[in-house]
Amino acid sequence: MHYRNGREAKNGDRIVQLSYEGGKVMGSGILYDAVPGNDYCNGGLAAIQPSPTACLADCIHADDLAELLKEKGLDKRPTGK
Repeated sequence: MHYRNGREAKNGDRIVQLSYEGGKVMGSGILYDAVPGNDYCNGGLAAIQPSPTACLADCIHADDLAELLKEKGLDKRPTGK
């Protein structure tokens, strides 16, 4: 099981879900019930309760993250195996 950038996926990881193309942030949370051997439509995403305050020095706008992903070629899903 691997994420879009090739990193190994493990249940319990904190993840950000991206759109099929364009690199838009669709959600975030904890990966659960993912089964080895499949990188597509595998596992669930448990939402994390929002923090009561945001330290802006530790945040990035979702559109800026999408641009960074595009620059690295990670804005599109890899072809299936």
